Amino acid sequence: MTDNSDVELSSASSMTVAQRSFILGVVVVAGVLIYLLGPVLTPFLVSMILAYLGDPLADRLEKLGLGRTSAVCVVFFGVILIFALTLLVLVPGAIKQIRHVIELLPALGQWLQTVFVPWLAEYIDISAELFNLKELSARLSGEWQRTGDLLKNLTEAIGGSTKAMGAFLANLFLVPVVTFYLLRDWDRLTENVSHLIPRNLAPTVMTLSRECDEVLAAFLKGQLMVMMLLGITYGVGLWIVGLQFALLIGLVAGLASIVPYMGFIVGIGIALVMAVFQFDSWLPIGGVIVVFIIGQALEGMVFTPLLVGDKIGLHPVAVIFAIMAGGQLFGFTGILLALPVAAVIMVLLVHLHGNYKGSHLYHASEES
Repeated sequence: MTDNSDVELSSASSMTVAQRSFILGVVVVAGVLIYLLGPVLTPFLVSMILAYLGDPLADRLEKLGLGRTSAVCVVFFGVILIFALTLLVLVPGAIKQIRHVIELLPALGQWLQTVFVPWLAEYIDISAELFNLKELSARLSGEWQRTGDLLKNLTEAIGGSTKAMGAFLANLFLVPVVTFYLLRDWDRLTENVSHLIPRNLAPTVMTLSRECDEVLAAFLKGQLMVMMLLGITYGVGLWIVGLQFALLIGLVAGLASIVPYMGFIVGIGIALVMAVFQFDSWLPIGGVIVVFIIGQALEGMVFTPLLVGDKIGLHPVAVIFAIMAGGQLFGFTGILLALPVAAVIMVLLVHLHGNYKGSHLYHASEES
């Protein structure tokens, strides 16, 4: 997001008392409805996020000569194809590695108790029983076997909770349908919403909306691509080194990268533990470290500048707080709304800070 903090919200000062009351009422009513209708709103919010992400690509296809419906169909089925291929490629390997991790937990626990804990006990007081993973492995193995019988689980779910199963299937059907129609009519819907804004507030609201869009685009569109590329980089790099569970660790590190630097911290932590457990020499362990250093270098010098650019986006602490606060207040619906709301709040704070520094409150001491 470009620095527009010097742009004063002059029209905000002309906001009438009735307009302030109306906006406050809309915010309160919206909050109450989100709280009460959270489970119903979830598929629509997911569809809105997907439509928001797909709209720029549909616009580009329109500029190439396609009609809006044709452009949306190309984007829609292209995304479905990519998603299906990704599942076919990644899911079987990930499931296999998860099963292997569960089977390996007792051996890993034994190594932690006999090698890692004695070394750590030289510096701090720690009990070896904290790393007894046999019971955890047995429990996970039992759960894994139960979840492995998909047909049985589906039958039990349908028989035991027909309402929950029906809601799940309805949401599964609703998301692609609602996404298609939202994506097709996205430009018209946004234009209709802009016509509802009071005319004296329209310039300010449109300025804030553009900046919120820049923040969300920088974070959602850019960061999601960065996450995917980092996951591939870490997974391929660890596979070349020869580390077990390279795919799984790469996926975890990529997903954790939704918060900048978190993927590096989580990924290298897990990878080093597995490398020390697996390898007898320091060379492959050093290779693991090199993989993550290369990943961070690519993120800082290639991925982020190319996909995010010089836009500010959201601070990592703001991301963590927004997601936790949204989940605490409104559950999963709050998590979906957390980042858009955080982007709006951040843009407002930037402008309020600029207005404050230009006001008599900030310069009162100088004037006196």
